[in-house]
Amino acid sequence: MRYYPKPFDREMVEKWIDRHRRNYAQHGLGLWAMVLKTTGEVIGDCGLIWQEVEGYQELEIGYHVRRDQQMQGYATEAASACQDYAFNVLGSTRVISLIRPENIPSRRVAEKNGLKVVQETLWREIPHYIYAVQRSENKLLTTSNLRSREV
Repeated sequence: MRYYPKPFDREMVEKWIDRHRRNYAQHGLGLWAMVLKTTGEVIGDCGLIWQEVEGYQELEIGYHVRRDQQMQGYATEAASACQDYAFNVLGSTRVISLIRPENIPSRRVAEKNGLKVVQETLWREIPHYIYAVQRSENKLLTTSNLRSREV
């Protein structure tokens, strides 16, 4: 929650869960658990979420990794798999990530996956960069190739 305006209290958590349940019901998408293959331990989440940004519906790749598991490439690999899914399964033409300028680790994840800053915006009244990549610009490995590489 480091880059959120404040940590969630119980009411905020309940609203967050309800919003994501509605997103699943309406779009069949949302955040998926990130699980360590070796232990089965949940270390975060990553997924695709429809967001309204400046009056447009945008497909966002979002991710959260537990602090003790950060800086090990998990967010980059999971976000890459979500990008691959968005382009190759859903047929999306563009994906974005909304990232606060001071969130350097998330910016690095987006950049490693080929997203670039296309605009600054006030999203939910907080400054964010809109990182984006078009399907035609997608040069990432496919999900099957990701599974074969070591992280």
